[in-house]
Amino acid sequence: MKLLSFYKDNTTHTGVLTDRGVVDLTALGFPGAMNDIIAGGPALRRRIEDAVSDTILPVLDMDTLTFANITQPQKIVCVGLNYKQHAKETGGEPPKDIVFFSKFNDALTPSGQSVTLPPWLRCFDYEAELVIVIGKRAWNVPLEQAADHIFGYACGNDLSARDGQFLSSQWLAGKALPNFGPAGPVIVTADSFDPGADNAITCHVNGALVQSDVTSGMIFNCAEIVSTASRYFRLDAGDLIFTGTPSGVILGKEKNSRVWLKPGDVVTVTIDGIGTLTTPLV
Repeated sequence: MKLLSFYKDNTTHTGVLTDRGVVDLTALGFPGAMNDIIAGGPALRRRIEDAVSDTILPVLDMDTLTFANITQPQKIVCVGLNYKQHAKETGGEPPKDIVFFSKFNDALTPSGQSVTLPPWLRCFDYEAELVIVIGKRAWNVPLEQAADHIFGYACGNDLSARDGQFLSSQWLAGKALPNFGPAGPVIVTADSFDPGADNAITCHVNGALVQSDVTSGMIFNCAEIVSTASRYFRLDAGDLIFTGTPSGVILGKEKNSRVWLKPGDVVTVTIDGIGTLTTPLV
């Protein structure tokens, strides 16, 4: 099942993407906040599945919607250097332990919303990523139980200002800028997507392919990430984890061939089985 949040009559609605179009769940009496859908657990999801099976329900055209943020997270946790070739292209070795950093909550922005590049920085880079959506509280969760805490997955883009990122050994200054965490437009529920399969993950800039890999290429898989993160951060329903990017980032190119992102560029991230996240830059 693919769930999404969108604006209608100046309020946030939730919906389900079906073969016919988007069914407005809020119009059917379901919660308008995705966190409430997540908190409702399997019982609520079964009610949603039963409701949208009615083929005479009216639907909305996905292309006409203005998307809202996929959740209302308390935390946005990120993983660095989680693909071997990406670690090598940026001058490092694949890590032996998971590298965590974070974004602030105002970094989250929905698909289709423009992101303003601060003019006092210049080294802007893309990072196509699979995003984990937490489904219930996770605190010191054993590895074998970690998957039970995953609600679903989304497309993400860990936009980065490299000239801020490397001011120190802490990456926060280049990662947590406002709207530098686009994600969406849909969440595919965990029962409909296997991150360990060879799902293609790609990034295009202005239509040109710049990153291409498969989600099974991650060094640390999603269960490992959730279990390990939960030893240090108490994760709650609606929290997000960006799981790392494949090779092909601008930072990985030779210095004299780097062409950083600029206003007017459009970055798209696509993951097979989920969808496409679009981010215009201004």
